[in-house]
Amino acid sequence: MEFLTALLKSMPDAVGQGLIWGIMAIGVYITYRILDVADLTVDGSLATGGAACVLLALNGVNIWIATLCAILAGMLAGLVTGLLHTRCGIPAILAGILTQLALYSVNLRIMGWGTATGTQATLPIRVDNYALLVSSRHIRAAGLNNPLFLLALLVAAVIAVLYWFFGTELGCALRATGSNSSMSRAQGINTDTTKVLGLMLSNGLVALSGALLAQYQGSATIDMGRGAIVIGLAAVIIGQVLLSRIFHNFSLKLLSAVIGAIIYYMVIQVVLRLGLDPNDLKLLTALVVAVFLSIPFWKSQYFTKAVRKGGTSHA
Repeated sequence: MEFLTALLKSMPDAVGQGLIWGIMAIGVYITYRILDVADLTVDGSLATGGAACVLLALNGVNIWIATLCAILAGMLAGLVTGLLHTRCGIPAILAGILTQLALYSVNLRIMGWGTATGTQATLPIRVDNYALLVSSRHIRAAGLNNPLFLLALLVAAVIAVLYWFFGTELGCALRATGSNSSMSRAQGINTDTTKVLGLMLSNGLVALSGALLAQYQGSATIDMGRGAIVIGLAAVIIGQVLLSRIFHNFSLKLLSAVIGAIIYYMVIQVVLRLGLDPNDLKLLTALVVAVFLSIPFWKSQYFTKAVRKGGTSHA
């Protein structure tokens, strides 16, 4: 009974974190599923979004404007990766690694802005002193200050805007680039431009998630994005495996990534309550991703009926 009580108390926090990371998972979905590009910039751009948002908020900037600036900072990181890939001929995965590596120093500089050393690994912010959009302190509140309401609205707004955008000519060109780059070029699409745009859009969403996460946990840290790509992939794969048969609409596919993130954090809470060492969470995440990535292969190899070759015996 005590286990169930403690588990139920932890569920609102799991949903809150799932919604925040779900926005990041949508960004991963854009590069991984739509653009078909392996982008590892997200680990750095998530921390960049958190650092930029907290720094601006601490210096008196309105929290909405600070969050918007965080999105722009993430888009700039995506632009760098895109240019390294398209203009310098560096493979996308290596371009993302290079940008992520550079962002580590950039993020230290952002959080150390105005300090004596010029670098800082942690930048705290208190909900008591600043009008933050979301805070884990109110996660169990019964009023409108509960962050779940705003987070749900933000997720719905992100999905609605993306659904509209990918229905435009430019959005369709981006989807075509990921589907068949050679055919897209033959149709007159500048695939380099669409790839850069997709990377910017993806990392902008990741930075938005980082800004919300920093507010939610009350600080921006240099390592807050470590392993973010694995969590994003876990959310995308879990949502796809569990909901692909019933979620066919594009907006529902984006929603499945958010649901996957929520399920992931619920599972994490259950496992932690069962006594898992928190130091093993990254290992658990890797195992979850590996299992869900393997499920489609296992289904095709072992659970698909063999098709008989040849015609019938009687014409």
